[in-house]
Amino acid sequence: MKLRIGIIFGGKSAEHEVSIQSAKSIFEALDREKYEPLLLGVDKGGVWHLGTDASFILNASDPKLIALNGTAPHVIPMERAGDGLALVSPEDGRHLQGVDVFFPIIHGTFGEDGSLQGLLRLLNVPYVGADVLGSAVGMDKGVMKRLLREAGLPTPRFVEVRPHQMETLDVSAALQAVGGLPVFVKPSNLGSSVGIRKVKAASDLAPALGEAFRYDRKALIEEAIQGQEIECAVLGNDDPEASICGEVIPTHEFYDYEAKYIDESGAFLKIPAKIETQASDRIRALAVRAFLALECSGMGRVDFFLKSDGTALVNEINTLPGFTKISMYPKLWAATGLPYPKLLDRLIELALERHERESALDRGI
Repeated sequence: MKLRIGIIFGGKSAEHEVSIQSAKSIFEALDREKYEPLLLGVDKGGVWHLGTDASFILNASDPKLIALNGTAPHVIPMERAGDGLALVSPEDGRHLQGVDVFFPIIHGTFGEDGSLQGLLRLLNVPYVGADVLGSAVGMDKGVMKRLLREAGLPTPRFVEVRPHQMETLDVSAALQAVGGLPVFVKPSNLGSSVGIRKVKAASDLAPALGEAFRYDRKALIEEAIQGQEIECAVLGNDDPEASICGEVIPTHEFYDYEAKYIDESGAFLKIPAKIETQASDRIRALAVRAFLALECSGMGRVDFFLKSDGTALVNEINTLPGFTKISMYPKLWAATGLPYPKLLDRLIELALERHERESALDRGI
């Protein structure tokens, strides 16, 4: 019997369109002999819509105009005793579809930060990717970096800033703490390089922080590292494994939103990365350590800077990495010997495995 896979995408974050691209790729790659995929598009107002074929995604070939079809039926997920998880019409309560496993691919706020994972856990249904804690930690760059540092993992120097601190912010001290200019300023809770600015002059720091505060109530001033940008994919639950390493070579000033998702020439992805075997082995080991230290499960893409002296620094983890046709995560696993459809199989297996393990726990009920 085929598993019904509910691909949740879109959402209320700045990464809405990226999420649609990822969902489209997943929908097309799922093995129809094993799965019945359902498209669950969340519009920018938070309303869930149900689609069963590719026509649900509009302007699919244009990443700048891609959108979900807002005229599709509205649904709400509901747990039904003895009947698993149902997608129900909010208008008349009709059971429209059932779901066996959810594949959340809402990047950014309200999808990658533990919010959606909390809902799915309450609904008592298996879902792909990190759980509530791993998702929340992986999304908050400040908390993430503090945990990495506590675990003894090397990470770039950083300073956390909140809006109420702006009037008393000692710019010179903040810059000195991260090694001086240039620096990167970024929202703490966001992804896909949205809201990030490279600051080369002290006078530009406050405007850059103001831009970051458009997206989050906490921002990071982070050391700018000179080195290769290396990425490593991790897959698993309690005993995760790392893919081979890949290198991102941006053609833009840095690997920004457009380079990642809009401009197919925005960066060159070199797989495998052109680095020494010892460096690759060290980065792969660090990627697994970071994955475990941050309480992740299912999948994660760990991003590194490799300096000319051989030092590898963990920049961050992405618990819901992009799954578009130009995304690094599936490309890394394909190069490691796990093609896209098999990767999706494995992610679904890991979701079922974790759900079975958690369902066996004594909840005192």
